[in-house]
Amino acid sequence: MYKIAVIGDYDSIYGFASLGLTTFSVEKSASEEDASKKLRSLAESGYGVIYITEELAARIPKEIARYAGKLMPAIIQIPGVSGNTGAGVRNVKKSVEQAVGSDILFS
Repeated sequence: MYKIAVIGDYDSIYGFASLGLTTFSVEKSASEEDASKKLRSLAESGYGVIYITEELAARIPKEIARYAGKLMPAIIQIPGVSGNTGAGVRNVKKSVEQAVGSDILFS
């Protein structure tokens, strides 16, 4: 069975622990290299799904792109406490378009 992780700043992710998900705090002051290493470590540790805050994902796009064509882990962007940038919705929409062959969301 694969594990599920949530990564981002503490204020954005601490509530996910109450749902039984494993949380990994990467503070806003952390370097891009440290954030990339943390995501890579989770990806190599058997996590099948990794939720990442949009703010953190925006800081490490190259590391996220490394897993774009792979089946696992699924990296899903979620809004943080600073708000919703829309990046998560755009990425899900793009994945659905690739899987289905057309835009099924009428926005």
